[in-house]
Amino acid sequence: MPASAAPVLFPADFPAGLPLEELLHGVLALSLTGLVYYLPVYDPAGSGEVVDLAFAYLNPAAQRMLRLPARPPGTHLDYFPESRRNGSLDFHRDTFLSGEPGTFETNYQADGYDNYFRVAGRRLGEGLLVSFTDTGDHPRTPVEAALRARQAELRTARAEAEAQRQQLQQVLHQAPVAIALLEGPTYRILLANPTVCELWTRPSEQLLGVPLLEALPELQGQGVDTLLNGVLRTGEPFYGTELPFDVVRHGRRETIYFNFVYHPQRNAQGQTTGVLVVASDVTPVVTARLRVEAQEQETAALNEELAAANEEIRANNDELHASQLELLRLNQELELRVQQRTREADAARADAEQQRNRLERLFQQAPAYINLFTGPDHVLTLVHPQTEQLLPGRQLLGLPRRQALPELPEEQHAPLDRVYRTGEAERHPGRLTRLDQFGTGELQDVYLDVVYQPLFDLAGRPEGVLSFAVDVTEQVLARQQREAERQQLQAVFAQAPVAVCVFQGEDYVLDLVNPPMSQMLGRPLAALLGQPFFEVLPELRSQGLPDLLAGVRRTGLPFVAQEQRLQLAHHSPGHPGYYNYVYQPLYSAYGQVTGVVCVATDVSEQVLARQQVQDLNEELAAINEELQATNEKLLESNTQLTRTNVDLDNFIYTASHDLKAPIANLEGLLQLLREELPLDVAQGRYVAPILMRMVDAVDRFKRTIDHLTEVSKLQKEHSPILTLVDLAAVVEDVRQDLAPLLRDTNAQLTVAVTDSPPLLFSEKNLRSVVYNLLSNALKYRHPNRRPHVDVRAHLRPGHTVLEVHDNGLGIAETHLPRLFTMFQRFHDHVEGTGIGLYMVKRMVDNAGGRLEVHSQLGAGTTFFVHLPHAPLPTP
Repeated sequence: MPASAAPVLFPADFPAGLPLEELLHGVLALSLTGLVYYLPVYDPAGSGEVVDLAFAYLNPAAQRMLRLPARPPGTHLDYFPESRRNGSLDFHRDTFLSGEPGTFETNYQADGYDNYFRVAGRRLGEGLLVSFTDTGDHPRTPVEAALRARQAELRTARAEAEAQRQQLQQVLHQAPVAIALLEGPTYRILLANPTVCELWTRPSEQLLGVPLLEALPELQGQGVDTLLNGVLRTGEPFYGTELPFDVVRHGRRETIYFNFVYHPQRNAQGQTTGVLVVASDVTPVVTARLRVEAQEQETAALNEELAAANEEIRANNDELHASQLELLRLNQELELRVQQRTREADAARADAEQQRNRLERLFQQAPAYINLFTGPDHVLTLVHPQTEQLLPGRQLLGLPRRQALPELPEEQHAPLDRVYRTGEAERHPGRLTRLDQFGTGELQDVYLDVVYQPLFDLAGRPEGVLSFAVDVTEQVLARQQREAERQQLQAVFAQAPVAVCVFQGEDYVLDLVNPPMSQMLGRPLAALLGQPFFEVLPELRSQGLPDLLAGVRRTGLPFVAQEQRLQLAHHSPGHPGYYNYVYQPLYSAYGQVTGVVCVATDVSEQVLARQQVQDLNEELAAINEELQATNEKLLESNTQLTRTNVDLDNFIYTASHDLKAPIANLEGLLQLLREELPLDVAQGRYVAPILMRMVDAVDRFKRTIDHLTEVSKLQKEHSPILTLVDLAAVVEDVRQDLAPLLRDTNAQLTVAVTDSPPLLFSEKNLRSVVYNLLSNALKYRHPNRRPHVDVRAHLRPGHTVLEVHDNGLGIAETHLPRLFTMFQRFHDHVEGTGIGLYMVKRMVDNAGGRLEVHSQLGAGTTFFVHLPHAPLPTP
């Protein structure tokens, strides 16, 4: 630990009996010099080294200059981390350890400060007393303010040029909300508008190109990366409302509440490559609400703190008495320094007068329009000579701006009103200003880069606005012409029916690539533009293209390629593409080759087609021989199949006809048995169910025979009698027949089949088709929901498509291939024979139609019946 400082000695002429405590309080409150009392912070490892200084007290002047409270909670390094690098911390530490007075001067431009500080320090008791002044309270001349504003403008212009965000960035920079663009999994900051820089209290130079959690390390562990990862992974935006985050602002850690949106940014392939952040600071609203809610708790806590503070004040009285004696001695030293500063101030005023004369000459010669407007009416009190040359013969000095420049629209006067009202500077780059330069009533267009800088009086109130404008008409017009030419050129290339690109320089950098060329090369435009050709397409380096391009640059002669074989990365191995292309040299104004334009077409299909034709001609001869042998086998198979179908039809007919008599006899015998059995036996526990099952079996057998008879008829009815049938009338007739079943099942049937043209179909068969589909939809309904059946019809060329939708049991996908097979049943809880859908398909096929089905098990089924229209009469 360092040795204690020497005891405080008072001057011999220091009068006794002065009110030392009142004198101390008066000096601290009235001093225009900042006074800070620090206490040392020692190395926690126990080395005894002073590693920092803690704030013990700041007088009002120090509070105002440093923008800190009287007893800040942090340390010197917490609020002034730059002091470790500029020597300020070393000065404070060395002065404390040595016990000798010391002085230090620094131009501190960091941590939110931009002032020149003069510092004096001396060890006092167990701490360090520091006295300092700065230049923050000294008003700047209008020209100096204009020059500083111009420097800020140039820095902003360089940042905008480096970012190259074109017109979008200008909009983002003027947005009243914080906007930032984050790229990639590390969320590198590509864009940060002034609002977000102000919100994060970091200049854009410290943000752009830096990962978010490196630029704002205090956000680590607060869930920001989790939210961003979710947006990047899912491609879905995230909306946050009044979410708190701890951020470091002006050297202090604060809790800020935000409303924000994380919106995914996608590349040309739809992949999420970054996140757009749009946020607004709602801390005042949230904190105000929290303060109201916590007011009673704070009041109680304040009462306890006040009681503790009273005890602390009594304990500090003795210490203050000793401090008063030391302050009296310091006052004498300060008085001597004031006299010295007075002499220095006189010399500084002489220097300032010389500087003012120099600045006045600079003002007169400055290549800009620098004008001073005073008061809320913006009266011109200083007019630059170039302004008078711009408006010759016009009275300007002493007039309000709206009267001096009446041709300007109101929106060009409003910025001065805002700057005067808010005290915040505004910049308007490239603003179109239409002036009546020669008093003829004809307005001339002038483009100006304008900065409006507020001017303040000694009390800090706005008293005027300094206008600093530069004529950029030539630059703006040239930029507009270049942009129009560039857009026209891009439109021509983008709409060209052939692939086009432009190589620049010896590395063949792709300066221009149109969409057909991007598609041909198999790379997105973003991956090609601005990249060396053989770096993004290294597979072409070994295929002779570098020598061809070098030859065009060397000789200045174009090169033409026909059906050039090239293997690109997106081609399958061993399957190259074939291209026709031309390398045409581009010349500078001095006749030098500066680049090469490539115009190419993909002729792979033509080349491959020609090769395939050659291969096919060779295969066709062999195939023709195989086809001839196959045709002979097919003819023999068709003959055998015809005989088999005839035998099958005869069997079905014979079986259905010959089984009717035995079934009728069996039905009569069952009826006779039921009549002859005693009543108690017929209704017995075991006999009655058996008799009922036998009767049901006979009924099912009869229905099967009837269906077989219908199938036999269909087998023979390959060309049924077709008539013109009204589909709507048939559907309505079936609906009437099914009315009892609809009522019993509580089903909802929706029909929309009007305006359908006449169908060429057997009316009996069409009715059977509709009846089968509707009755099946009701029979195979889902037990847990009300049946819904929709019947619709829509037109297709030559057909009407009848759709029958239901929400019933549905059919498993594995059963669909066997759905229209005879005797196939997939639900056994409903009676049936498995012939109905087979008959429906045969009827539709025999009429030249088509039947399709879509179904999902547990959800429902849809049948699509394509029914042919009647042919139109020939004229």
